[in-house]
Amino acid sequence: MTAPFPPNASFRPSARPATRPAARSSARAARADSPWLRRWSGGAAPRFTLICLPHAGGSAGFYRPWAALTPPEVELLAVQYPGREDRLGDPEAADMGELTAAVADAVAPLLDRPYALFGHSMGSAVAWELAHELNRRGLPGPRRLFASGRAAPGRAVTGQLHRQSDDVLGAELARLGGTSREILDDPGLRPLILTAVRHDYRIIETYRPADREPLSCPLHVLTGSADPELGEERSRDRAGGWADLTTARTEVRVFPGDHFYLTPRRREVVATVLRRLDPSLTTGGAHTWPSTP
Repeated sequence: MTAPFPPNASFRPSARPATRPAARSSARAARADSPWLRRWSGGAAPRFTLICLPHAGGSAGFYRPWAALTPPEVELLAVQYPGREDRLGDPEAADMGELTAAVADAVAPLLDRPYALFGHSMGSAVAWELAHELNRRGLPGPRRLFASGRAAPGRAVTGQLHRQSDDVLGAELARLGGTSREILDDPGLRPLILTAVRHDYRIIETYRPADREPLSCPLHVLTGSADPELGEERSRDRAGGWADLTTARTEVRVFPGDHFYLTPRRREVVATVLRRLDPSLTTGGAHTWPSTP
């Protein structure tokens, strides 16, 4: 609702009318209409934006359940990599640089309010690269960066799984958890999943981060206690290397669970992110929002 004119104000026909919240929301939705983005939640006039980046083989839909736990003050956006779900026919990115540049193109028009980046596993490296790419373009940086389930770029252990057979790749997915055995054994779904996973593994396994100046935003490292990629023990070493990548403080939060701890611990993870973004988002206040069943 726009504010009324003061009683003694003179009306100037040439003056630009105030933009209504609904109009702002509609205009923003149009800018977010990109094959790279999915908007899962957000009220008419959110105060923050949370941009989420999936793991290798993952999709934007991985973050959709977060919408039920996100207040209207936060616009929840998730990145949809090509080669999966509704983007099966879209060309894959050649490497991390091309992937990051495309994501930056998509989110650049949406940085008109404070925002944070959340990336899980491969997504944490994409989030770090994205923050640097946006900075290179002279765009606002993230208020905070949440890195989940992976050591810092340059410190993460990589291999050559993208060159291995489907059976080896499937065994790796089973080791990490997060993909049911039924899906991996389904003759219709298995090729689709493994194609996306192989593509993403190629990107992350051939990725060689450049030496850059540290970021200036706080870094929050989240992981599962039994995560084979970044468990409790490895996270104690300079926060898995993330502490060296920012001039601000670094925080580590360990949750019970494996590499996909954030699925059973979804409510706690989202609450942690909201609390770090702004403590008022988790105190209730005048707003209520639905919870998951």
